[in-house]
Amino acid sequence: MAMIRHCVMLRLREDADPAALTAVMEGLQALVGLIEGFKGFTHGPNLDAEGKSPDYPHGFICVLADRAALDRYAADARHRALGARLAALCTSGAEGIVVYDLLTEADPGGAA
Repeated sequence: MAMIRHCVMLRLREDADPAALTAVMEGLQALVGLIEGFKGFTHGPNLDAEGKSPDYPHGFICVLADRAALDRYAADARHRALGARLAALCTSGAEGIVVYDLLTEADPGGAA
Protein backbone atom coordinates (compact mmCIF):
# COMPACT_ATOMS: atom_id res chain seq x y z
CA MET A 1 0.00 0.00 0.00
CA ALA A 2 1.54 3.31 -1.08
CA MET A 3 1.71 6.23 1.33
CA ILE A 4 3.03 9.77 1.15
CA ARG A 5 5.91 10.99 3.31
CA HIS A 6 5.69 14.78 3.56
CA CYS A 7 9.33 15.62 4.41
CA VAL A 8 10.02 19.17 5.58
CA MET A 9 13.42 20.70 6.31
CA LEU A 10 13.74 23.97 8.21
CA ARG A 11 16.36 26.66 7.77
CA LEU A 12 15.89 28.16 11.22
CA ARG A 13 16.90 31.71 12.07
CA GLU A 14 19.84 31.90 14.45
CA ASP A 15 17.59 33.63 16.99
CA ALA A 16 14.66 31.20 16.57
CA ASP A 17 13.09 30.43 19.94
CA PRO A 18 13.42 26.67 20.68
CA ALA A 19 10.23 26.79 22.77
CA ALA A 20 8.31 28.25 19.83
CA LEU A 21 9.63 25.48 17.56
CA THR A 22 8.61 22.86 20.12
CA ALA A 23 5.12 24.37 20.33
CA VAL A 24 4.68 24.18 16.55
CA MET A 25 5.93 20.58 16.47
CA GLU A 26 3.50 19.65 19.26
CA GLY A 27 0.70 21.39 17.35
CA LEU A 28 1.44 19.39 14.21
CA GLN A 29 1.65 16.16 16.22
CA ALA A 30 -1.77 16.94 17.69
CA LEU A 31 -3.30 16.96 14.18
CA VAL A 32 -2.52 13.26 13.64
CA GLY A 33 -5.87 11.50 13.40
CA LEU A 34 -7.80 14.79 13.36
CA ILE A 35 -7.21 15.24 9.64
CA GLU A 36 -8.50 12.21 7.73
CA GLY A 37 -5.56 10.16 6.45
CA PHE A 38 -2.90 11.92 8.58
CA LYS A 39 -1.34 8.78 10.03
CA GLY A 40 1.89 9.83 11.73
CA PHE A 41 4.32 12.59 12.58
CA THR A 42 7.90 12.71 13.76
CA HIS A 43 10.53 15.44 13.98
CA GLY A 44 14.06 16.00 15.12
CA PRO A 45 17.46 17.54 14.49
CA ASN A 46 19.22 17.01 11.17
CA LEU A 47 22.42 15.08 11.82
CA ASP A 48 23.72 16.02 8.34
CA ALA A 49 26.06 13.00 8.34
CA GLU A 50 27.06 13.61 4.71
CA GLY A 51 27.61 17.36 5.13
CA LYS A 52 25.07 18.23 2.44
CA SER A 53 22.43 20.12 4.42
CA PRO A 54 24.08 22.13 7.22
CA ASP A 55 21.70 25.05 6.69
CA TYR A 56 18.69 22.93 7.68
CA PRO A 57 19.17 21.97 11.34
CA HIS A 58 15.68 20.56 11.96
CA GLY A 59 13.00 18.72 10.06
CA PHE A 60 9.84 16.69 10.31
CA ILE A 61 7.99 13.98 8.43
CA CYS A 62 4.24 13.54 8.15
CA VAL A 63 2.87 10.18 7.04
CA LEU A 64 -0.25 10.52 4.93
CA ALA A 65 -2.47 7.77 3.55
CA ASP A 66 -2.70 9.12 0.00
CA ARG A 67 -2.77 12.24 -2.18
CA ALA A 68 -6.25 13.17 -0.96
CA ALA A 69 -4.97 13.13 2.64
CA LEU A 70 -2.03 15.34 1.63
CA ASP A 71 -4.45 17.77 0.01
CA ARG A 72 -6.65 17.81 3.14
CA TYR A 73 -3.57 18.42 5.32
CA ALA A 74 -2.36 21.25 3.08
CA ALA A 75 -5.76 22.96 3.11
CA ASP A 76 -6.46 22.51 6.82
CA ALA A 77 -6.72 25.85 8.64
CA ARG A 78 -4.95 24.49 11.74
CA HIS A 79 -2.02 23.28 9.63
CA ARG A 80 -1.86 26.60 7.79
CA ALA A 81 -1.79 28.55 11.06
CA LEU A 82 1.02 26.36 12.40
CA GLY A 83 2.84 26.75 9.08
CA ALA A 84 2.71 30.53 9.42
CA ARG A 85 4.20 30.27 12.91
CA LEU A 86 6.89 27.96 11.56
CA ALA A 87 7.74 30.30 8.67
CA ALA A 88 8.27 33.10 11.21
CA LEU A 89 11.03 30.97 12.80
CA CYS A 90 12.83 30.38 9.50
CA THR A 91 15.36 32.42 7.57
CA SER A 92 13.49 34.38 4.87
CA GLY A 93 10.15 33.08 6.15
CA ALA A 94 8.55 30.42 3.96
CA GLU A 95 11.63 30.54 1.69
CA GLY A 96 13.50 28.85 4.54
CA ILE A 97 11.30 25.76 4.34
CA VAL A 98 12.02 22.94 1.88
CA VAL A 99 9.37 20.30 1.25
CA TYR A 100 9.54 16.91 -0.46
CA ASP A 101 6.43 14.77 -0.90
CA LEU A 102 7.60 11.20 -1.42
CA LEU A 103 5.30 8.47 -2.68
CA THR A 104 6.49 5.41 -0.78
CA GLU A 105 5.46 1.92 0.11
CA ALA A 106 4.30 1.28 3.65
CA ASP A 107 7.08 0.03 5.93
CA PRO A 108 7.51 -3.74 6.25
CA GLY A 109 5.33 -5.15 8.98
CA GLY A 110 2.61 -2.57 8.36
CA ALA A 111 4.23 0.25 10.33
CA ALA A 112 3.56 3.75 9.09
